[in-house]
Amino acid sequence: MKKLVVALSLFAFCGTLATVVLAADEAKPKHTIKQVMKVTMKDGLCKKVAGGKASQEDKNKLLDAFVSLLENKPKKGDAASWNAKAGALVIAAAKVATGRKGAEAELKKAASCGACHKAHK
Repeated sequence: MKKLVVALSLFAFCGTLATVVLAADEAKPKHTIKQVMKVTMKDGLCKKVAGGKASQEDKNKLLDAFVSLLENKPKKGDAASWNAKAGALVIAAAKVATGRKGAEAELKKAASCGACHKAHK
């Protein structure tokens, strides 16, 4: 009887976990790739933050945009490559937002337009 209870509990847990994972996959990102690129690159937010001339609000805005970038799916290319490149942007932006030493240089390196565009645009 004890094994049955454990098995049923495990089954219920797996069902709940699957529901959460599927719901997360169906959730839409806050911003589209196009919106992120406009705000971060074309409007110069990333350059401003990487240059050390941004307010905390700007740093948080950049981080939020890059999280949305990571949540999106690219038009083309490998998902693992996308996750690595967008993930590097998120990590670098988070380090800047939290005041880590040398984070601006890491952000400049991660924000290589050509690397992402060749693989995913």
